[in-house]
Amino acid sequence: MESCAAVEKEVEKVINKFSAINDHSQRIIGDVISLIEKLRSSIAEGNPDNKVTAGQVDVLNEALTKTKDKLHRLTTEHRDLHGTVSKVGKAIDRNFVADFTATSRTDVFQTERNVMLLNKIMAQHFYRQGMDDVADALIKESGLPAEDIVPEPYAELHRIWEAIHAGNLAPALDWAGRYSAELDARNSTLEFKLHRLAFMQILNGGVQAQTEAIAYARTNFAKFVRRFEKDIQILMGTLIYLQIGIHNSPYKYLTAPEMWIETADVFLKDACQLLGINKDSPLSVIVNAGCTALPALLNLKQVMMSRQVTGIWNGRDELPIEIDLEPENRFHSIFACPILRQQSSEDNPPMKLLCGHVISRDALHKLSNGPILKCPYCPMEQCPSDAKVIYF
Repeated sequence: MESCAAVEKEVEKVINKFSAINDHSQRIIGDVISLIEKLRSSIAEGNPDNKVTAGQVDVLNEALTKTKDKLHRLTTEHRDLHGTVSKVGKAIDRNFVADFTATSRTDVFQTERNVMLLNKIMAQHFYRQGMDDVADALIKESGLPAEDIVPEPYAELHRIWEAIHAGNLAPALDWAGRYSAELDARNSTLEFKLHRLAFMQILNGGVQAQTEAIAYARTNFAKFVRRFEKDIQILMGTLIYLQIGIHNSPYKYLTAPEMWIETADVFLKDACQLLGINKDSPLSVIVNAGCTALPALLNLKQVMMSRQVTGIWNGRDELPIEIDLEPENRFHSIFACPILRQQSSEDNPPMKLLCGHVISRDALHKLSNGPILKCPYCPMEQCPSDAKVIYF
């Protein structure tokens, strides 16, 4: 944030200077126009057949001198503005690192398997975003087996989400109708909010749409009376203001764009939960997590380089420090060994003993005395080979 603030400070200087130069330029141009108008009036007063008088020559010379002086000042100020703009670029170079190779491992994508996995996750991301043509082109050019990339249900959800933002409720209402029972079981408000938007959309037609709106309410709001009685009463109250327009009534908030944005977000959230898929694509989750971790990793890398201990990071499958991500980016349970106080990993997984207690594999090896292992929490003795790996 400090880096962004430093750059923002330089940008504000540019904006302020540009505004000042703009105001000054307008005044200078106005003065030049006045001089030219004065010269024009002076010449127009004389007889066209007469020669230019000495006074007119003086006025002309004065106008030319002042015009050159003012234009010279404009040019100087414009040149100074370029210097201020260049400071923004220098501030960006000074506060942001352009080379992130110090925190990356290029060897990760040297194997064909990892490259295929990367292409696969990118293709799935494009399908989720409704960019089917881009995903198809990526699959074709990268040689991915098409049968391995099955477009997720999210692709349909994304198209419906875009349709809501575009003011088209038909796809969303159709989807909500198909999953009405499941949405009710989850106590979702989605279906009612969609019908509320559709009702208000009809009312936008004015007084002539009143009959259609009432018919729509009778057909679709009956099932929601128990849960949304107060909201339905409010919707019925909007009919009173059709003569003057809903936008001039106390209910104008029902026609605000925020209602559509909120309903679109509720649709995406509830639909993803219902279908058991994540709202964000794996690729976007990885990128967002990487952006969160990057500042801390850059600072750590600089410390390691200054102390000449960069080798401790190379070739490891885990980061040397813990990165605090937001709760929504935590997808797996974490096991910390109660004996060694270490977090488990692929090389040191949690092991379940016959007695039911769980310790890490490293702790298992340290506590083993030949073919006998005594549980550190109970008196049961057992064979270390009987321990089983636990997968979260």
